[in-house]
Amino acid sequence: MASEIEKAQTAAPGGDTIFGKIIRKEIKTDFIWEDDQCVAFRDLNAQAPTHFLVIPKKPIVQLSQSADSDEQLLGHLLVVARKVAAKEGLTDGYRLVINDGRHGGQSVYHLHIHILGGRQLGWPPG
Repeated sequence: MASEIEKAQTAAPGGDTIFGKIIRKEIKTDFIWEDDQCVAFRDLNAQAPTHFLVIPKKPIVQLSQSADSDEQLLGHLLVVARKVAAKEGLTDGYRLVINDGRHGGQSVYHLHIHILGGRQLGWPPG
């Protein structure tokens, strides 16, 4: 299986993504949050005891390509991350990660926030 760095180096924006299929429920996923703007679900390749993703239903390719008109949606994603982190019991803290572009490690070109917790996380992250 390709490493996350290899995936990020070969991934490219454009077209449908696995997240689009998850949002449309073409791929079965147990959502831990869903509203009219976003969904949250556990990462299948968890990097911490608790690792979930929050993704907008609107297909924003990457954060650096978001528009000023996305301001409310971007804020909503952070509020949902906070609510789901509390629901998941992350009382000792957690990390939010947004990978942006090839050098940022982005391997799926649909904006998504990783929320990781449940253990002490190191710094720098990588």
